[in-house]
Amino acid sequence: MYVLPVLCVLYLLCSAPTSSQDWPLDCTPRKTVPYHSVDGKLFRENDVWNYTTMALREDLGLIILGTRGAIFALDINNINNKKASVKWDVTEKQQEECTYKGKDSEIDCQNYIRILHGTDDGRMYVCGTNAFHPMCDYMNYTDGQLLLQNSQEDGKGKCPFDPFQRYASAWVEKELYSATSMNFLGSEPVVLRSSEDQIRTDFKSSWLNEPNFIYMDHIPEGENSPDGDDDKVYLFFSETAVEYDFYHKLAVSRVARVCKGDMGGQRTLQRKWTSFVKARLECPVLESQLPYLVQDVFRVCPAGLTTCVFYAVFTPQMDSSDYSAVCAYSMRDIQHVFTEGKFKTPVTVETSFVKWVMFSGDLPTPRPGACIDNAAREQGITSSLELPDKTLQFIRDRPLMDQEIGPINNRPLLVKKGAAFTRIVVASVVALDRATYHVMFIGTETGSVLKAVNYAEDNTGETFIIEELQLFQSSEAIKILRLSNSKGHLFAGSEVGVVQMPLSSCGRYKSCGDCVLARDPYCAWDLTAAQCATIPSPAPADSKLIQNLQNGDTSGCPPPETAKLVNRTFVPGNNVKLECEPISNLARQEWFVGEAALVLSDKHHFHNDSLMILNASAADAAVYSCWSVERSHGRKYRRQKAKYQLALRTNGDGRWVLPTSPQARSSHQRLVGLQILVVLLSVTLALLVGWNFYKGHLTLPCKLGRGQTHTDGSPGEAPGAQQPLQHTEEKTSAPAGNSNNNHANQENAIPMDGHAPEEESVI
Repeated sequence: MYVLPVLCVLYLLCSAPTSSQDWPLDCTPRKTVPYHSVDGKLFRENDVWNYTTMALREDLGLIILGTRGAIFALDINNINNKKASVKWDVTEKQQEECTYKGKDSEIDCQNYIRILHGTDDGRMYVCGTNAFHPMCDYMNYTDGQLLLQNSQEDGKGKCPFDPFQRYASAWVEKELYSATSMNFLGSEPVVLRSSEDQIRTDFKSSWLNEPNFIYMDHIPEGENSPDGDDDKVYLFFSETAVEYDFYHKLAVSRVARVCKGDMGGQRTLQRKWTSFVKARLECPVLESQLPYLVQDVFRVCPAGLTTCVFYAVFTPQMDSSDYSAVCAYSMRDIQHVFTEGKFKTPVTVETSFVKWVMFSGDLPTPRPGACIDNAAREQGITSSLELPDKTLQFIRDRPLMDQEIGPINNRPLLVKKGAAFTRIVVASVVALDRATYHVMFIGTETGSVLKAVNYAEDNTGETFIIEELQLFQSSEAIKILRLSNSKGHLFAGSEVGVVQMPLSSCGRYKSCGDCVLARDPYCAWDLTAAQCATIPSPAPADSKLIQNLQNGDTSGCPPPETAKLVNRTFVPGNNVKLECEPISNLARQEWFVGEAALVLSDKHHFHNDSLMILNASAADAAVYSCWSVERSHGRKYRRQKAKYQLALRTNGDGRWVLPTSPQARSSHQRLVGLQILVVLLSVTLALLVGWNFYKGHLTLPCKLGRGQTHTDGSPGEAPGAQQPLQHTEEKTSAPAGNSNNNHANQENAIPMDGHAPEEESVI
């Protein structure tokens, strides 16, 4: 009973890589562009939320934006220019009914626009959650106005009931293909084609088991097919795996497909897909013990359908890791698994336990899950309605392929630690070397977009993150990304608004070395204009542009300018900070004193953007230079970013200024305070002494000089004559309570000639 879970765990562990040298682990963006420095435009309306549904109508020059309760038509060149809008709110009755079913009236019971597709006749097909009662309608843009036709139809199976449930849809030749839930509780998942002959998946866990739908796309494989094959619609999703019987549910990523011409079966699988097959999608990430789950997908076809590549972002399940990944899958690999791979089949073990194993028997003819092609037509089968029951019964019970679909080169293109990836779009760019590069724009849950490129033609080697741009505040996840190659703009939506930004801002790179090291396919250094500029398409053959995407080789650049000398003075005992901004996140700083390299010590501390000299002294007066050094494919690019002449600060007379370190300033302040206190006390004492003299409470402790008279009128003696001090009782008696005791002062007084008086009696 315990063997299968153990084997599954071992399988997952063995499928993970064991060497970190082969993995592009935790790439660092070369540049980080903060929120207020992004060259973008923000659109939002008061009291409008959830800007998460978007359709490009380049034929109309518009961005059609679906939000909660409203649809906007914005100028594709400047989203701040609102062309038109139309409201689509729920009625009070619908809101009350939604509330009665236990949903929040202000959040859940609103109309969230979820489906927006341009139709073949120029109209738009729109669906909304409509307070957990989804409805759909057609919409026109006429005479500068958005107009709903008010011919609403049931949106069940087309649009999700729950506004926060993932879904997928595609408009294919007048028909809507959708992947969502059929009921209020979200417990009946369905892949549906809405047409007169509606076709859907069967309600079986072997078909869809608690799925989370991600992405749907139409691939016209039938065009010019030598086998007479049919077009396909591909669906990417994650679900609880039926093939792994763990004690806890294990989710895996899947890719499924159906044939556009599928009409269902005649007796078996009536009005059900006869071509629904699915396979596991694997994106192996280092040290991952649980499969990563797909979050978004974008298709690029460089040179026809056979070269199509699906780029997908993956995140860990159950918060088992803080890494996110990008994997790329070739159309050929997916086709090979579906057309030639083996199937899984359920086998009952111990009467109740079901185990999924590879089916090793003979397959019925035509092949289960295949579209009607020339081989089927040769057997007289021109429609799925004519398929034999053996073929239909097989695919009804065994829609799962045994072989998994791995990424190109069996490795991720990019693995990064930090904020989880949420969305991805990929632009194709023709660079100066005439090669086409795929530039990935990856949204994160913290509102930023990563711009990254893998420069190897076979998607091996280095994936380089050119920059990370903060489009929203860090608390706002990016919920949708749309790309306009023709206009050169990226559109990102979140709960609070939508941002339009250029695919590249070459003016952000201020020097030739910085421009070349950016390795941005959109940018090159113009030697004539001495600036980093966007490459014209096509680039002129005689243009004086420098670009080196593969290696970031700056040898073609003119010598960089040296930094301007800045004079700085300091006071001994202080800390000195010398600023030096690095060229990029990948650069490191080198500091020199004169011609000698400065090394880390207790006195010299290196920071990313500065040098700190602690407790500076006269010996630190010198010329300091800062060099920013960036490596690219074994080459070093060195640029002098700052140069300082550090000297002692002096007064006008040439003397050093006193130390003003924190300790010195504190001691100086205490000394000044003490001096002020002494002065105040001295003034107070002088005033008290003067007051007592004025009142007669004090007399001078010395004899009167010659020519002076006593208070009784007798002449004074010459200096040096020893005469006893005589006092009258009236003049020596102090007032009661006065602390100035004159008797005591007179008895202890010493004459100014320095001789002590003889002992006398007072008469």
